[in-house]
Amino acid sequence: MTDSIYPQIIHHGGHQQVTGSCHELIVDPHNSILIDCGLTQGEGHSEPEIDFPLDKVRALVLTHVHIDHCGRLPYLIAAGFTGPVFCSEPSAILLPLVMADALKIGFTRDKRLIDRFLKQIKQMIRPLPYKELQEIKLTGAATGLSVKLQKAGHILGSAFIECKWRQNGAEQTIVFSGDLGPPYTPLLPSPRSPYKADLVVLESTYGDRIHEGRKERRQILKGCLERALADCGVVLIPAFSIGRTQELLYELEEIIHQYREKTVACGKPWDDIEIIVDSPLAAKFTEVYKQLRPFWDQEAQRKLRSGRHPLSFEQLTTVDSHQDHLATIDYIKNRKVPCIVLAASGMCTGGRIVNYLKAFSGEPTTDILFVGYQAKGTTGREIQHYGPTNGYVYLDGRKVTIRAVVTTTSGYSAHADQANLVGFIGRMRIKPTEIRLVHGEEVARGALAEKFKGIFPKIKVVV
Repeated sequence: MTDSIYPQIIHHGGHQQVTGSCHELIVDPHNSILIDCGLTQGEGHSEPEIDFPLDKVRALVLTHVHIDHCGRLPYLIAAGFTGPVFCSEPSAILLPLVMADALKIGFTRDKRLIDRFLKQIKQMIRPLPYKELQEIKLTGAATGLSVKLQKAGHILGSAFIECKWRQNGAEQTIVFSGDLGPPYTPLLPSPRSPYKADLVVLESTYGDRIHEGRKERRQILKGCLERALADCGVVLIPAFSIGRTQELLYELEEIIHQYREKTVACGKPWDDIEIIVDSPLAAKFTEVYKQLRPFWDQEAQRKLRSGRHPLSFEQLTTVDSHQDHLATIDYIKNRKVPCIVLAASGMCTGGRIVNYLKAFSGEPTTDILFVGYQAKGTTGREIQHYGPTNGYVYLDGRKVTIRAVVTTTSGYSAHADQANLVGFIGRMRIKPTEIRLVHGEEVARGALAEKFKGIFPKIKVVV
């Protein structure tokens, strides 16, 4: 793909870092579409401006509703974009919730303005069923473009995008992976590779790592929690409100179901351990997840039929108001109750997890368990780096020494690992001539590129 031949791709974000995904597929001199429009987080964070022209952008296609893939949508609209926003049916329901939160944080708390903006966004959303071909309206008739969403297994509603480009009898298939999930992610069907692709724009978050398997990672989670709770302390799990929180609740319900009478902390069995979700947004997403049960995988459907409730079990407490949030912290501190707390944000860059970290990370009986990727420049990455040696971090401008035990397990990442990413390409019947690696740090992209070159020497790999 040279500069004089269409289609072309310009990366407006997420090209050489893990967040901020935004890719423009230019189909001819007069038409293009955007695949994602996300915010950058952590190192490399910049003002979320739209610094590229929108005059030929005909549509936005979202792979999923994590903020690093959709968070610039308000800025896109403010810059003049009025086209359709295509996404999966679950994403169409989840997106307004994400946008409402993003608007409160990044724009305004004026309810009238937020409601007006949300009304506009809802009018632009075009829910698209998986596997259904959607023609994109272009200016002029010389070029044709259609898109198809396929299940990506990352979070509920996530998709990778197949783009079919046509011009003067020629045809190309360009695949944008978005964020691919590993096989056997709780609640979600595993992603299946497309039949063919000419070019694949592929994420590489964990391009240099191999995750544990499903059974192994559940045992690792159980072991981490047993060790953490043995001293009757608090386990803090920073978790994204959408996706990770629901997957962890699903796994915790399974652990409690299997080991409910086994003693785990201070003479208490698993059945008596409090699990606290302190995030109004996570609570809203969990309710929507429950409404979207038809999109759950077969294993989750079997649990429902047997009378179990994977996302709303007896030991679970949800904290809503800010006053209740502060009261919960005081309750845990005063009662010294062994418990598991899930709170956002997943990279500790803000949100209620920060107050828990300020209250408990100085205590050696506390455990901080990271189950997701921590981008460079985030507080979570700093805790991972400095915490094991009792170093310090700054929380809300205050220097806090980390005496808590810091543990990381990659098994609960919602991202595919190196083997999964290689398999995604390997299972294609007609393989691409080019792979562009995005959404990964330099080391991860480099390791994955070398792996591809060794297995598929005929495929051009661009890092």
